[in-house]
Amino acid sequence: MPNPKRRHSKRRTSTRRAHDHLKKPALATCPDSGMAMMPHRVSPHTGKYKGREVVEIEEA
Repeated sequence: MPNPKRRHSKRRTSTRRAHDHLKKPALATCPDSGMAMMPHRVSPHTGKYKGREVVEIEEA
């Protein structure tokens, strides 16, 4: 099993890790309520997906 002869420098290590940061989630607007929501999912505010009601939402 080959082993590294020398340790990698801090610059080389941090350059490799440059793309490991977290990204913001993509948000879409609900056409009915106008609230932000995750795309391709049922709206948590109205319970609709693609214009039809999928989940019944109880209003408080």
